[in-house]
Amino acid sequence: MTSEPPHAAVDIHIVDDDADVRDGLAWLFDSRGWQARTWAGGPELLADAQQRQASGDWGLAVVLLDVRMQPLSGPVTFERLKALGCPWPVLFLTGHGDVGTAVEAVKNGAWDFLEKPFQDNMLVDRVEQAMQAALAQTDAEREARRLRQALDSLSPREHEVLKELLHGHYNKNIAEHLGITARTVEFHRANIFEKMGVESAIELAHKLGRLTPMGGGR
Repeated sequence: MTSEPPHAAVDIHIVDDDADVRDGLAWLFDSRGWQARTWAGGPELLADAQQRQASGDWGLAVVLLDVRMQPLSGPVTFERLKALGCPWPVLFLTGHGDVGTAVEAVKNGAWDFLEKPFQDNMLVDRVEQAMQAALAQTDAEREARRLRQALDSLSPREHEVLKELLHGHYNKNIAEHLGITARTVEFHRANIFEKMGVESAIELAHKLGRLTPMGGGR
């Protein structure tokens, strides 16, 4: 039984109107164990992206996007991907005269650019870095969703205790503020920690501090 390459679930979308370039890059990534998909231009990629947007399932992917294409240039294609809410990192492939355009695209949110001709290993390394960034972002978004769902599952009293905990108050002070016993505070505190998946008030504050708006929100 062979093990699946660690990046097999990540698509490499190669967008270039030069068939030789597309085929060469597809061979390169296929030979490294990646799953490459090729597109002859921006409209074809955007049609696929629109279907993914409608389904709500983008999957994990990295886009290699040529700057100079017809009928849609790389930067125009990139702007339309952004408008669709596409989460994929985009790495521009540019000729000598298009470096300035690629730099502007990076300033506007693209992951990076490489100037042709480039070394295969350098390209693969950049894609690997982009993939790791995409995975990290996905993990962070998944954790944020989990925390928000956990917050929504708290009872009104647990929300009151949570706010007191985030202000650094001890059980005795919380009991006095809320007019309940310290034992009841401890009960709610234990439930909050279990639902939020934390072991301390400090850990809870750190996790909620990464949410926007900050946890509680009530």
